[in-house]
Amino acid sequence: MSLEEYLIAEFKKRVFEESYSRIFKCLDLISEAELWSKPNANSNSIGNLILHLHGNMRQWICTSFAEKDDVRKRSEEFIASIQMPKKELEKLLLDLKAEILPIIDKISSQDMLSEYKVQVFKENGVSILVHVIEHFSYHTGQIALLTKLNCNKDLEFYPFSLE
Repeated sequence: MSLEEYLIAEFKKRVFEESYSRIFKCLDLISEAELWSKPNANSNSIGNLILHLHGNMRQWICTSFAEKDDVRKRSEEFIASIQMPKKELEKLLLDLKAEILPIIDKISSQDMLSEYKVQVFKENGVSILVHVIEHFSYHTGQIALLTKLNCNKDLEFYPFSLE
């Protein structure tokens, strides 16, 4: 396996296996009201975080590697009045995965080294993949924390003891 193939495999593992399964578990545990509740005015809801993850990954992966138009409206990801039902957010994530997988499966060594303009940044392909992994993980942690605050439950992300 080449270094590029390892990076793509790690991307899929961290984003689509770990983060997606954790987000979906959280969605199963919370109510529709909890999905859009915010602890305070300076925080985001779980729903807004999911919209933000969708916008960010689509922008960083699709506009760079697939040369798709940048249609992201970042500020709209944080509008409290959107309040899509959980099922719609789940579909949004599943559709995003279906859109992203064929794109990352076609990334070449040259794509990894090429430079792309994303937002106001100039990043190479490796940086883009690393950014999306860490960004997705960061906000998945926020979603998990908000779920724990709402449900007061162990999310049992690890079904075994690490001791």
